[in-house]
Amino acid sequence: MIEKEPLEVKELLDSGTSLVLLDIREQWEFNYCSIPNSIHIPLSHVTSRISEFEKKDPIILICHNGRRSRHIGEELINMGFNNVINLKGGVDQWADDIDTSMPKYGMKEIIENS
Repeated sequence: MIEKEPLEVKELLDSGTSLVLLDIREQWEFNYCSIPNSIHIPLSHVTSRISEFEKKDPIILICHNGRRSRHIGEELINMGFNNVINLKGGVDQWADDIDTSMPKYGMKEIIENS
């Protein structure tokens, strides 16, 4: 699976390349902050809804720090998706590198919403 830094993903978005931004975080996380134009499907529902996407389309997977998205990306590759990209560092790194106005969350918010 390919991993791209936030700046690389931003460049792809700015170039007009057709991409699917698939945010696999929990609903409260997506409500807290998200990358514009991303589609939200929680991790637990991705495999049951994956037929909504074309196997050849570039899919950029997004989570909080890149771990959950890397895991589901490997599953998608095993299902025949061949253009899967993991956003390295997730929305946390996106907030640092691209959108400094994006709110960040940490362990406190994770515990409160568990």
